Amino acid sequence: MYARLAEWFQRNVPTLLAWLAVVLIALAFDLDAIFIAVISLPILLLLLAPQRRQPAPVSVAPIVVPENDPLAEVKAAFAGFDSPAYLLDPEGNVLYQNKSAVDAFGRFQIGQHLSSLIRLPAVLDMVRGVLATGLSGQTEYSGGLKADSVYQVRMIHASDETVGADFYVLIFRDVSEARRIDRMRTDFVANASHELRTPLASLRGFIETLQGPARNDLKAQDKFLPIMLEQVTRMSRLVDDLMSLSRLELKARVAPDEEVALAPLLGSVCDALQPLARELGVTIERQLGETTSSVRGDRDELTQVFENLIENACKYGQEGERVIVSLGTSASGDPEVSVTDFGPGIEPQHVPRLTERFYRANIESSRSKKGTGLGLAIVKHILTRHKARLAIRSEVGKGSTFTVYF
Repeated sequence: MYARLAEWFQRNVPTLLAWLAVVLIALAFDLDAIFIAVISLPILLLLLAPQRRQPAPVSVAPIVVPENDPLAEVKAAFAGFDSPAYLLDPEGNVLYQNKSAVDAFGRFQIGQHLSSLIRLPAVLDMVRGVLATGLSGQTEYSGGLKADSVYQVRMIHASDETVGADFYVLIFRDVSEARRIDRMRTDFVANASHELRTPLASLRGFIETLQGPARNDLKAQDKFLPIMLEQVTRMSRLVDDLMSLSRLELKARVAPDEEVALAPLLGSVCDALQPLARELGVTIERQLGETTSSVRGDRDELTQVFENLIENACKYGQEGERVIVSLGTSASGDPEVSVTDFGPGIEPQHVPRLTERFYRANIESSRSKKGTGLGLAIVKHILTRHKARLAIRSEVGKGSTFTVYF
């Protein structure tokens, strides 16, 4: 009771003081009791009115901090993984995806089933098999944000009893470059075999003929032997080019360190090709100027580059009857060498593939001019080693320009 009375006084002290002040003022002015009562009535009513209780404070349940994520360490390990990786629960729902996965396949909502992200039957069948048996599985997946991407997909059961977590790890390893190299190697072997098979078949036929019906036929021998020599020479050129490519690949990462003056080298190459140019009815024009440009490189390899470019210009641009070899500097002040012919030109769809091994814009024309299909591939390899690049500009009916930028 006393506590409640003390609480009442504590709440109404301001009101009591106001009422006492009014009474004292009334007595000071000799006011009668009725007036004092009228003045005091509102204050008394306010004092006696039931007090509005303050709303009781809402009890707030203490914040329950969840236990540490049992997969926190696993997620941290895969966060910096350079291959796309997913953590799945036993139902196949995604628990986690690392940044590489987001970059490769786009952001995926955590908790959704993997099938809403990847719909390739081979991958989903592998995932279902692993979830059912607990055994690891592997397959390949083509797709992602790049249509030509190829991923080797591997999934393992990674239950961890120490943290009470039962999960699966799905990893996509990008093997696009490896598959591209495999295709190139397969194409290379197939093309090389084809290029060698044709002259070998011709030689075999001629030899069988000379051993049989034409054994004593001098006219047939005079006819066949030059053809056989030409086929052998063709195979020799092809083998030489193949060996050149092999040597270049072996030292592709070794930068050349010789100082090579370009003007004398280009002059020497033009002199060496003058007999071929005269035979084809082509004039080689030099625009080397007074420049003293030099580059760090391998003189023999650069000679091979410009011999190839100028020889191709003479052979395939023969109709234009002239080839211009020019030496200048680019806007950045670096040397550049251009070889221009005025022949039939190259159709646009062929230009990007000219440096591929065994690629020919015109197969019959290339073989008739004794091309192996490896010349520009060798040029590309050499220039890559010299940190240079080849630009090809061509217009049908007007000719082509091959420019080397150092």
